Amino acid sequence: MPGFGRSGRYAALLSGTAAMLLVATACNSGSTPGSGSIKIGASLPLSGPVADASKPAYEGYKIWLDQVNAGGGLLGRKVELKVLDDGFDQNAVVANYNRLISQERSDLLLGTFSSKLNLPASSVAERNKMLYVEPSGGAEEIFTRGYNYLFFAQPSTSLDLPKQFVRYIGSLPADQRPKTAAYPTQDDPNTDVTINEFRKDLTQLGVKAVYSEKYAPDTVNFDSIASAIAGAKPDLVVHGAVAANDGAGLVKALQKQQFSPKMMFQTNAPSLLQSYPQAIGEKNTEGIFTSAAWSPNSDYPRNAEFVKAYTKAYGSPPSDDAANAYTAGQVLEAAVKAVGSLDQGKLADWLHSHTVQTIVGPLKWDKRGVPDGDMLLAQWQNGRFEFVLPDSQKTVQKAINPKPGWS
Repeated sequence: MPGFGRSGRYAALLSGTAAMLLVATACNSGSTPGSGSIKIGASLPLSGPVADASKPAYEGYKIWLDQVNAGGGLLGRKVELKVLDDGFDQNAVVANYNRLISQERSDLLLGTFSSKLNLPASSVAERNKMLYVEPSGGAEEIFTRGYNYLFFAQPSTSLDLPKQFVRYIGSLPADQRPKTAAYPTQDDPNTDVTINEFRKDLTQLGVKAVYSEKYAPDTVNFDSIASAIAGAKPDLVVHGAVAANDGAGLVKALQKQQFSPKMMFQTNAPSLLQSYPQAIGEKNTEGIFTSAAWSPNSDYPRNAEFVKAYTKAYGSPPSDDAANAYTAGQVLEAAVKAVGSLDQGKLADWLHSHTVQTIVGPLKWDKRGVPDGDMLLAQWQNGRFEFVLPDSQKTVQKAINPKPGWS
C-alpha cells in the first residue's frame, strides 16, 4: 500500500488521464461555488468495472445535497459537492483525495465506493485529520488501524453481513438445508471477509464446502469458474460479487453450463435494482438472496421523503447504494449541525458519543467507527426486491426455497 501524505505527491498519477472533476449543486437551491459556500469533496468510480454501482451512490449524494440546500445549507451557508472519478483505481483515489484536500480546499469529505477504494482513501483523510464518512466499504481491515476520523454509514460491516442468511439456513428443517456449497468471490477486501465468514458459519451448520476460489477484479469471462462449480454440483452458491458485472457474469456463465443451484446468495449485485435484472433477465432473479442495508418501506425519519425525491429525479426507485450515500450525507449533516462548526476533531468526537437518526435506522459507532446494527436479508420474488429478515422489516411471509431453475 503506498504512503499517504498531505503533499499530494500522487497527483502526478492522474496527469494525462481522463479523470474528471464533477461539480454537483442543488438543482432547486441556487447553490453556486464561492468563498461563502461549504465545499464537500468525494471520489467515486464513475467509470470502470463498478460504475453501475457507484452511479446510484453519486445520485444519492446529490439528493441529499438538494435537500440540505433547500433547507438553508449547513451553518447558514450553501453547500457544493465536488466529485472526482477514480475509475476504481487505488492510486487514483489516493491522488483524488489529496487533490480534494490540498488543491480544492474541501471543508469536508465524503467517502468513495467499495472497501478496495475506501481502504487507502480513509488513510488520506486520517493523515490530514479530516472526518471521513464512508457509504460503503465494510471490510474488517479498514477498522483495525486505530483511526479516529473514520465512520461507516451502514448498519454493520462485512464481518456481520452473513448473519441473517446463516440464521435463515439454521432455521430450516434438516431436509431443506443445503448440504454442500461453492464460494466463488472477487478478490476484494470486502468480499474476502464476508465469504470467509459465510464459509465458517455455514460449515458449523454442516454445509460442506466443495469449491472456493477467488478471481481478479477485471475478470469478464466466468466460463471456467462456472464449469468448475457445475462439476462440483453444490446445493448452494455463495458468491462474493462487487457489482452487476461480476454478479451477472457468473449467473450467465452458470446458465451456459445449464447448472442452477438449489439456493444462491450474492453480495451487492442483486441490490442493483435496475441493472441486475436487466443483465440476467428478470425471471432469472427469482429466488436469489442478498443482503441490504436499507429498505424503502421502513418508517425511519426522512426515508419516505428520500424515496420520493430520488424517484422523481431519476425516474426509478433508489437502490441500496443510493440510500447508503444519502445516509453518509445525513451523518455528516448531523455532526456539523450539532457541533456548529467545521472543526474536524470536534465532529469526530461528537459522532463517537452520539446516535444519528438515518434512513437505515439509528447509527451509533464504537471507537473504530463501526456501527452496532444488523443488515437485512433480501430476496428477489416475482420480479420484486423483497425482505425476508428480520421480522420487523419483512415484506413477504416466507423465502423461496428451493430456487427455481433458470428460464
